[in-house]
Order: sequence, then structure tokens, then C-alpha cells
Amino acid sequence: MKHLSYRTGNPALNSKAFASESNNRRGAAMLEVMTIKGTVDKTAMGLFLLVFSAYYTFSPDMTHFIPIGVIGGLIVAFITIFKKEWSPITVPIYAILEGLALGSISYIFNASYDGIVVQAIGLTIAILASLLLAYRSGIIKATENFKLGVFAATGGIFLLYIASFIMSFFGASISVLDPTNSSLMSIGISLFIVVIASANLVIDFDFIEEGAEKGAPKYMEWYSAFGLLVTLIWLYLEILKFLAKTRNR
Repeated sequence: MKHLSYRTGNPALNSKAFASESNNRRGAAMLEVMTIKGTVDKTAMGLFLLVFSAYYTFSPDMTHFIPIGVIGGLIVAFITIFKKEWSPITVPIYAILEGLALGSISYIFNASYDGIVVQAIGLTIAILASLLLAYRSGIIKATENFKLGVFAATGGIFLLYIASFIMSFFGASISVLDPTNSSLMSIGISLFIVVIASANLVIDFDFIEEGAEKGAPKYMEWYSAFGLLVTLIWLYLEILKFLAKTRNR
């Protein structure tokens, strides 16, 4: 099956990722190639490391790991994007660092809203499983218009995050992004962001299939797993905020 040209809001999985790496293996006939099964296995390993480190910091005494995990994870993420061949090493490190941050963040949310973490994890898994099933069965197709729409929406959300970050230096904020804001508009925006984050999973699935078809190098399994982790972490955090807003009502 031929794929349409693809776009995504995920910074890890862009339109050149698999094409450029596939070109790197021309003339190397004996090189192992990326497979969908291999990518699934690597994603499972990454998730295990993330959950294990998150469990370790799910405590009131571990909140100092939040900046360590966030900043460290961001640095490792950029290294992974620019040095894809290092992904078998950098992606496990990224998963551990992000887990350190997510564990403490989850504890803070759970302390204020009992049971919210279990709900958020359950919803994230349910969305992942249902979208994967819908994609594999052909119910949802990553058409060009679908990708353009998701790309535009993701870009707009990213700009909103940047504006909020800049405003924070001046003691201001965008109130609709505040987890304590339980207005209908704020809840609606959170729901919209959750939908867009979920839609990015569909495009990620399409990218992975594209990479396997193009015969990308074996290490691209880890890189593809990295792309999925980025989307899943974003989705989980947005579900946490959405649930917190609904609880406040």
C-alpha cells in the first residue's frame, strides 16, 4: 500500500525521518531493517522503564526530580532527534528521565484528586488500544487532509504553550490552561487538546508503518518508539489536567 506524503505535529517523527535514514542503508544489503514487531517491542521496553522510574518518584519526598526529569529529558530528546543512530542508548535514558518527572507530577495530582492517576492511565491505555485497532482495521485512515488538520491544530496548541510560558516570566498566565480552572471553556479546550494528542497517535502509527515499508535501519525501531513515547506522555498529562478540571466542578 502506497502512503500519501505525511506530516505530523510530533517533533520526533517528521516527514524526513524515515526517508533520510532509509537512504543511509543503500548499498548495505546485509543491514538489519526496521519491523513493526520490533518497534512494538521497543515501545514496550520504553514504557516499562518509564513506569518503573515513575513508580520510584511517586512520593512527596521526590518532587525535586521534576526539574531533573524535565530538563534532562528535553536535552536527551534533542540529542535523539539529531542523532537518530544513538536512539538505542538515548531512548531508554529518555524514558527513565521522563518517568522521574511524571512520577512526582502524578503524585501531586493524586494528592489533590484521589484516584485521578489510575483514571488517567486507564484512559491513556484505552485511547491507545482503540485508536490502534481502528487504524489497523481501516476505520481511521491517515489521509492527507487528516494530517494537515492535525498538524495545524498541534502547531496552534504549541504556540499557546509557548505564549503561556513567556507570560509566566511576567507573573501572568493563560487561565484556560490552568488545571484549577473548571470553567466550561477551559474544560472544552482541554478536551480539544486531548483529541488532538490522540489524533497524533494515528499519524505516528502511519509513520511506523511507512518506516517498515521503506526498510529503515534497525535502530529506527528505537527512534519510532521514542516518537510514540513523546505523544503518549503528552496525552497522559493532558488527560490528567482534563480530569482535574472536571473534578473541580
